[in-house]
Amino acid sequence: MNFDYFYSEQSEQFAFYKVPKLLYTDLRFKGISSDAKTLYGLLLDRVSLSTKNKWIDEQGRIFVYCTVEAIEAALGCADQKAQKLLSELESIGLIEKKRQGLGKPNRIYVKNFIQPRISLNQNSENHYSGTVKITLQEPRKSLTNKTEINNTYLSNTDPFLSDEMDERESYREYFYQQLSYENLLKNNPMDRDMIEEIFELILDTVCSKRAIIRIAGDDKPAAVVRSAFMKLESNHIEYVLTGLKENSTKVRNIKQYVLAALYNAPMTINNYYQSLVNNDMANGLI
Repeated sequence: MNFDYFYSEQSEQFAFYKVPKLLYTDLRFKGISSDAKTLYGLLLDRVSLSTKNKWIDEQGRIFVYCTVEAIEAALGCADQKAQKLLSELESIGLIEKKRQGLGKPNRIYVKNFIQPRISLNQNSENHYSGTVKITLQEPRKSLTNKTEINNTYLSNTDPFLSDEMDERESYREYFYQQLSYENLLKNNPMDRDMIEEIFELILDTVCSKRAIIRIAGDDKPAAVVRSAFMKLESNHIEYVLTGLKENSTKVRNIKQYVLAALYNAPMTINNYYQSLVNNDMANGLI
């Protein structure tokens, strides 16, 4: 076969199954086969479809439908192999199957091995109990840039900081791997303090016990914000750092500014870099 190269915008033309990095780096999952991890990514992909279809049980838990036949077709394997992979995921607790009977397909609950369960049955008074209030400490006096926002310390004393340290450490390990944290620091040595502060802000946010978190003036469900942050990668952090350095206007609430930048990074990063390429082309630089 003679496949073609990728050109410019073609690099984003495919859809992908996303398999969490921790399935490969966490010792708990060392014994799981690569095919089982791929199947977990396939099932995880169906969670968003279940959300749209409102496949949610009476306890607020999302479930998916994925028959053995569908797994065979997706992975190109036989019936016995598909059954084995499901059993492998179920035995370690990454999924849970519920029989429905009457010829109906099994419900499959895809288990989240990091994120704590958030009840959807809270009363409305508690569910919308207010927005996150963010306070600032005094700005630092010595970082590398000259903008109003660069030298500001991102306090980790927010009221939504989780007291459950085991949960926080689980998220810390996830983002340590997901963001390629050591490489991020190595590649941006002059921004080490900013990266460390952003990292802690991410942890504060995903560990929030609030039902609602304010992003760019809008109140968003904490689960939606957490889901967006779980998709962040090292290039998104570098993109946010670039935005912080290039900003020349005074920012009154640095935390809200950074939260919004992190939340929107996956949606805006491609357009940003494409505009840079277009500018360079227009000026004959490339």
